[in-house]
Amino acid sequence: MPELPEVETTRRGIEPHLLGRSVVGVRLRAAKLRFPLRQSLCTLLPGRRVAEVTRRGKYLLLTMDGGTLLIHLGMSGHLHLSAPGSPAGKHDHFELELDDNNLLRLNDPRKFGTVLWLEGDPGSHPLLAGLGPEPLEEAFSSEYLYRISRKRTVAVKLLLMNSRLVVGVGNIYANEALFHAGIAPQRPAGALTMAECGRLVNAVKAVLAEAIERGGTSLRDYVDVAGNPGYFGLDLMVYGREGEGCRVCAAPLQQSRLGGRATCWCPVCQDVG
Repeated sequence: MPELPEVETTRRGIEPHLLGRSVVGVRLRAAKLRFPLRQSLCTLLPGRRVAEVTRRGKYLLLTMDGGTLLIHLGMSGHLHLSAPGSPAGKHDHFELELDDNNLLRLNDPRKFGTVLWLEGDPGSHPLLAGLGPEPLEEAFSSEYLYRISRKRTVAVKLLLMNSRLVVGVGNIYANEALFHAGIAPQRPAGALTMAECGRLVNAVKAVLAEAIERGGTSLRDYVDVAGNPGYFGLDLMVYGREGEGCRVCAAPLQQSRLGGRATCWCPVCQDVG
């Protein structure tokens, strides 16, 4: 699934092509994705100008006159820009035609993506209202992580992936951040010291920032708006490397499942407490 760095890379890629542009046409090539694709989008969106392109967690928000278009890439989706008149791909299920004739398309093979038109404050929508702080902002601090982790017996990796506590830290980056912080993923969250919370917060911020700089991680499906893969996957320290030698100490990496997700760590470099 595209995670925060992939969505932020997408946001940065589409922003210069959308800002100030008006929608002149909408084409729907599927009845539903995660939710139904409303035919009303074809009459609601044309004539509206894109004033802002932002991100909340893994959701893209296109602020327009009178409302906001919310887009989620789903399990394997991506947005891409196409030249005027270019044929749609097999899985290009949603398309915006802009006033410069360029096309913004959502390609979503598994149909788990989301396209919704929101009026009023988008932050009050049920998909966004319960989200925790952004991990790259000041609100996600060592003090915050220490406070929310007290008396919690859940594994620290699962706490990091709880979007109601901190938004957008998915499986790949939780594995990587815990390695860089030297903390085993199965450690009870409530057992972390303030110093460990500080290391982990710094690691989350650093790993996400580097992944954004490298264009995200491409393991199977993800490409950016220009069709390029992300290159952070070349730098992964633990994720997907079960049985290989740790890049720091050479010990074989171990893997198990936490919350149904593949979890890889180094038994030497990461403190199990």
